[in-house]
Amino acid sequence: MIRVLVADDEPLIRAGIRMILTSPDDIDVVAEAGDGREAVETARSTAVDVALLDIQMPVMDGLTALAELGRAAPGVRVLILTTFGERDNVLRALGHGGAGFLLKDSAPQELIHAVRAAAAGNAYLSPAATRHVVDILASPAATARGEEARRRLADLTAREREVLALLGEGLSNADAGARLHMSEATVKTYVSRILTKLDCENRVQAALLARDAGLEADRG
Repeated sequence: MIRVLVADDEPLIRAGIRMILTSPDDIDVVAEAGDGREAVETARSTAVDVALLDIQMPVMDGLTALAELGRAAPGVRVLILTTFGERDNVLRALGHGGAGFLLKDSAPQELIHAVRAAAAGNAYLSPAATRHVVDILASPAATARGEEARRRLADLTAREREVLALLGEGLSNADAGARLHMSEATVKTYVSRILTKLDCENRVQAALLARDAGLEADRG
């Protein structure tokens, strides 16, 4: 069962999200919060797998709460849910370790899919957010990011680079293990080692670093 925390300052929005997420048998909304600070405190005291955070909330906004959750409850996967699709919000969400970003006008099935993907350790971006990321990666500033990313990847072993390349494709540990003929536990060990070497908080940040560096998985 995937245990979810929903944080939004509008009770009707929270009720709608709860109704959508409790329709499948594998998801349970175990807690709600009306602001970012309450979301952080609730995540500290309640067993939560995935937190859905609105960006614009009183007391503490969703992006600030995301950063706080990284310290207070690092095991919680965070999805940013908002009506705004500006690229700065997308990058801030991913830079703070968010597991994904989707808009409030997303289809109910997309929300369910995003929660399942986050719980499985995968990143999820709505199509609108993905377009922003692609635009940014294609911008002139991407050149400098690419050089910095390649410098940071220089200390990785060949095997670690293979695993990282698959993270960049969004593969789970199980799928990466199947591709590389390794056990899921072995891949998990590699991922932990990669995150430490790259000074990344989570696999989403590592995946973005792989993309910046132009690292591609071997198709052979």
